[in-house]
Amino acid sequence: MKTVLLIVLALAASAALWVRFAPTDPARWNLRPVMPAPGPGDWPEAGGFRAQRIVPGAPGAVLAALDAIARKTPRTKRIAGSPAEGLATYETRSRLWGFPDYTTISAAPAGTGTKLGIHARLRFGSSDFGVNRARVEAWLAALGA
Repeated sequence: MKTVLLIVLALAASAALWVRFAPTDPARWNLRPVMPAPGPGDWPEAGGFRAQRIVPGAPGAVLAALDAIARKTPRTKRIAGSPAEGLATYETRSRLWGFPDYTTISAAPAGTGTKLGIHARLRFGSSDFGVNRARVEAWLAALGA
């Protein structure tokens, strides 16, 4: 019985270490978000969330503002791209286990404003318990979108 418990604990520790220290390939995640429709909207998906908005301001300014909001989010860092490139991806890790979620933002001119696309998704598992949607909605609220 003691051996079985030790094996289970070793497997759990190995899984926790893998989640925390698995290498990240930024090129895999830093892809322009593809939206299911051309206009504004929200699209929940298994383990993630997509949102598109038309917001006032130039694309560079909108992304710079959203970049500042994202980088103030706890346990979040930019892993690829930049506002100047028009595409940026952020990694946000859960507090307890360090599960990584990836959020990509992009912007393009839309008349006198900007078409903003955001795609947030998990890396491991199949359910994010709504945290990606909550994060995207919080970022959009802070942006005023």
